[in-house]
Amino acid sequence: MLLAPHLEELAAAAIEQAHGTRAPALIRAADPVHGDYQVNGVMALAKQLGRNPRELAQPVAEALARLPEIAAADVAGPGFINLRLALPWLGAALSTLARDDRDGVPEAAPRQKIVVDYSGPNIAKEMHVGHVRSTIIGAALCRILRFLGHEVIGDNHLGDWGTQFGLLIIGMREFGSASALAAQPVQELERVYKLASASAKENPEIAERARAELAKLQKGDAENVATWRRMVDATRVELDLVYERLGVQFELWRGESAYEEMLPQVVQLLLDRGIAREDQGAICVFFDDDPELSRVKTPLIVRKKDGAFLYSTTDIATVLWRRDQLGTERALYVVGLPQKLHFQQLFATVRKLGVQMELEHVGFGSVLGKDGKLLRTRSGDSIKLAALLDEAEQRAAQLIEQEGLEIEPANVAGLARSVGVGAVKYADLSQNRSSDYKFDWDKMISFKGNSGPYLQYAHARIQTIFRKGGVDPTAFATDAALEPAHEAEIALAKQLLRFPDVVYEAAAGSLPHVICEHLYSLARLFSGFYEQCPVLKAQGETQRTRVLLCWLTARQLRRGLALLGIDAPDRM
Repeated sequence: MLLAPHLEELAAAAIEQAHGTRAPALIRAADPVHGDYQVNGVMALAKQLGRNPRELAQPVAEALARLPEIAAADVAGPGFINLRLALPWLGAALSTLARDDRDGVPEAAPRQKIVVDYSGPNIAKEMHVGHVRSTIIGAALCRILRFLGHEVIGDNHLGDWGTQFGLLIIGMREFGSASALAAQPVQELERVYKLASASAKENPEIAERARAELAKLQKGDAENVATWRRMVDATRVELDLVYERLGVQFELWRGESAYEEMLPQVVQLLLDRGIAREDQGAICVFFDDDPELSRVKTPLIVRKKDGAFLYSTTDIATVLWRRDQLGTERALYVVGLPQKLHFQQLFATVRKLGVQMELEHVGFGSVLGKDGKLLRTRSGDSIKLAALLDEAEQRAAQLIEQEGLEIEPANVAGLARSVGVGAVKYADLSQNRSSDYKFDWDKMISFKGNSGPYLQYAHARIQTIFRKGGVDPTAFATDAALEPAHEAEIALAKQLLRFPDVVYEAAAGSLPHVICEHLYSLARLFSGFYEQCPVLKAQGETQRTRVLLCWLTARQLRRGLALLGIDAPDRM
């Protein structure tokens, strides 16, 4: 059950009963001292009717107070109504939650076919820290949307086509090593590309040869296509190793090359529809009819004056292919915020073509070092993603040793991977994605504060309670309502009931951080509950309530972490 929408519907019905119109507007109370939720709709209604809002609010509050969900409904301030949940209803709702293996989260209706376009590294290059946000955020959104019942297609739109391949083909002939390509393919391709690029800048003849080889590749020359394919396959091997460590899988790997044959038709379609026109030899889309985009002087170029296509052309072709071949209803593009204008122009262009698909740019900020600048190595290079994960696992192993966790030696490496990789993911996902964030190893890999290891430890701590007490918590889940009575029990119970709302909020706004916020609050509330409310020493219905609160907390922590792509170890 979605708690906030349920209460909002009750408030709307009460307002309609009292005043003949629906005006809900419900929010969580800013201060729990005053209540759990707040109804503000009456104030807007009073303004429309020209009446005193407190007078309008009183009969609404009286109607709400008679409902089984509500313990108290008090008019406060200029006319808002503070609601406090009734403990008997809260206990019954918790009992229902305990019997629901989806933690109360209903499946979405209607379901959609959704493409999540994320990660998108370039062929012949190692993944670096700049790819970490797209990969982690995109994978989390896939999990969240899939959990809600949508058909989700994760698409890794690789940068596997373009001018760099002419240089790479020349470079492999001039500077390449077959043995190095077999041993460390991506590193060898990066080395070769740097040499070929430097040579092309110094020698116009080499630059011309590279353009000629690119032209041959684009026309389907068998030898060049075979060389290009070897580069793609070699890169895939190393990409798969990184994705395996991150627990990331894709349903599609359709790079830019997959749409190459469509590009001339796309440009012709735009011209035929009058959407694009020639300007200084290039074919461009202008947005004179769009109040926001018309202020931007730069058009969307879909073909350069030399006849070359751009990734804007490829992106239009991709939208059309996803519509026609996949039947996509919604598409999310998990790409950095600097690309905001590109996606605004792309979406406006395909709307002109009649595309009805829901299109969303899931933009995100940058990963910064402690100095507030883009996170890089001391030499100024981008940090390789594999190296980042290596260090995360090493630091996690050190933390496990420092904390003296009772872990079998054979299990330390596996736990270090779960903790280290989980810490990197959580540090990223816990940020509002539109913000930059500072990468801090000390805060990230810690069993204290708002971190992945803290949540993992909270989950393992609850499992320890059950093991030490020889308790099977599922045996306590019956139809009988729970009876939270202690202040810490009540606070934890209310947080547990919010989980379905949080999952839907994360899905609707592509905001994984709201799940992180919920889980961190849940873990903190559990810590307070555990300190104040003995579980195994309690008796009767009190013990049943506390055991189930522990179990529901662990289950929700495990579920929430799984949606984020983070392990929840049972022992730490």
